[in-house]
Amino acid sequence: MTKPSIESAFIQKEDLVLDPSLLSKTVLERMPTPSGWRMLVIPYIGKRTSKGGIHLTKETVDRESLATVVAYVVKKGLLCYSDKEKYGETPWCEEGDWVLIGRYAGARFKLDDGDEVRIINDDEVIGTILNPDDIVSSWR
Repeated sequence: MTKPSIESAFIQKEDLVLDPSLLSKTVLERMPTPSGWRMLVIPYIGKRTSKGGIHLTKETVDRESLATVVAYVVKKGLLCYSDKEKYGETPWCEEGDWVLIGRYAGARFKLDDGDEVRIINDDEVIGTILNPDDIVSSWR
């Protein structure tokens, strides 16, 4: 008896099926849902023009996004901040907050429109901030 190869476990691209139910979903609903104590954040891109009015290249904007320390909390996993001994009674942040994170924190994912999101652990939040423009990256 011959063992099936790993290659036989993959389907052909032409065999993929369209799921029409996904077409009516919002962008937010189609974003990854973090599991456990993780949260989905969108890195702050910042302004696309310099203070002097120079339009920044896509490469510069992408580099800023990669190295950003500011992100917007989109979704939280069900277990975020549930360890009362570690976090106390109040979560460190909520969905809709701007947070400070480590420069290269989290796992990065590109969405189908080319924008990047990250999934970070709840303890990677360093703090919250009202206005993301109040933080200047150190690479500039």
